[in-house]
Amino acid sequence: MSIRIYNTLTRSKEEFVPGDPERVTMYVCGPTVYSFPHIGNARPPVVFDLLYRVLKRRYPNVIYARNITDLDDKINAAAREAGTPIEVITTRFTQVFHEDMAALGVASPTIEPRATEHIEQMIAMIEVLIERGHAYEAEGHVLFHVPSYPEYGRLSRQDRDKIIEGARVEVAPYKRDPADFVLWKPSTQDLPGWDSPWGRGRPGWHLECTCMIEEHLGNTVDIHGGGSDLVFPHHENEIAQGTCAHDGQVFSRYWMHVGFINVDKEKMSKSIGNVLLVRDLLGEAPGEAIRLALLSAHYRSPVDWTSDTLDQAARTLDRLYGTLRDLGDVAVGDADDADLPAEFVAALEDDLDTRGALAKLFDLRRSAQRSSDVQERAVLKRQLLASAAMLGIGQRDPDDWFLERFGQADDVEEIERLVAERDEARHARDFAKADRIRDALAERGIVLEDSADGTRWRVAADAAALEEDDQER
Repeated sequence: MSIRIYNTLTRSKEEFVPGDPERVTMYVCGPTVYSFPHIGNARPPVVFDLLYRVLKRRYPNVIYARNITDLDDKINAAAREAGTPIEVITTRFTQVFHEDMAALGVASPTIEPRATEHIEQMIAMIEVLIERGHAYEAEGHVLFHVPSYPEYGRLSRQDRDKIIEGARVEVAPYKRDPADFVLWKPSTQDLPGWDSPWGRGRPGWHLECTCMIEEHLGNTVDIHGGGSDLVFPHHENEIAQGTCAHDGQVFSRYWMHVGFINVDKEKMSKSIGNVLLVRDLLGEAPGEAIRLALLSAHYRSPVDWTSDTLDQAARTLDRLYGTLRDLGDVAVGDADDADLPAEFVAALEDDLDTRGALAKLFDLRRSAQRSSDVQERAVLKRQLLASAAMLGIGQRDPDDWFLERFGQADDVEEIERLVAERDEARHARDFAKADRIRDALAERGIVLEDSADGTRWRVAADAAALEEDDQER
């Protein structure tokens, strides 16, 4: 079975056929680094991190580029408001983005190009577009002439009137057509600027990604991804620039777009005051729970984030880690791709059907919880670990997970001491003392489990999650 993905350009699910199977290329629009990333900013990095993992199973050489936009009017405004140099803002929030994404289990891309490092390439592409009649200079600006590219609007499927209205472009007197968009604009001395054939200025936002793709991935990229909000005008403009600069070559073979995140059924908005920052959410739950919450819905569907979303994801992980802790005595080597169940792989290769993949993962977990056969438990544990690893969850030590969720680091030594003291009391047949210690620990939410191999302890919330699981079965 082949990988299938939904192509926004054709509005259909298609078999993925890369231009060169020996070098598969993927580009995803990255952050504009002027503020803390919110949960909507985090969804595309998480989704495409998973897609990269899926692609790597079949294609060992996948070049994944995700850019940093460190040149933008929003950055200029943030620096002006903070009274600090632009570089301070971009450096700080690039680091914040990296830290937040790492907390969600998002690996670094193969390449992370920055807009400010590609000004020369942008100027060169503008010159090509002017030479070929697709761009023109006017009053210190250079604009792309939209009527010169008849296919404009194919990705977003908007008619011309809606394109002009939706672009929210300034209908300046120097424009030949109201839909024309800026490739280069003049900069005053207080703004970033570079010398060019059209005077000191800076590039338009849409040009940045087109040039970084050309520089690092080639004239045609296999997959171009981003949020649904980028379909128009950003990606529409990228196609126009890239296609016209390269004599009509296909700019991207497949386009993938990630759905929005709403908060209590309303769009996130600063004016409403419902913007959820990743950094704040990390104070409420482990990053792994945020990642699972983002993967629990299909990537093209919207996510309705509520006050229960994180708690539900964390409790789901409690069940997973509870089972892995129960399998702690089952010796297995390192799980790898060979241990992935066919149904699990099929779900992910079907346009990243994470709902189907998660359903299979938790079927495995329930089977492992029920099984008493040593060999079967070993197979299920390997499958469970490999499947969870593919999704970017379930790789921590279970005790560490429950410690972070329900305990304090300085409590552990005390709990272990009391458990050992109770074992000694039981060995000495001082059952009254053993019961007192059990009761004292129970008041602290610690549940003891005695077996032939000794006494294990778990947090009561962990035990409750497993009891819920038993009821489900």
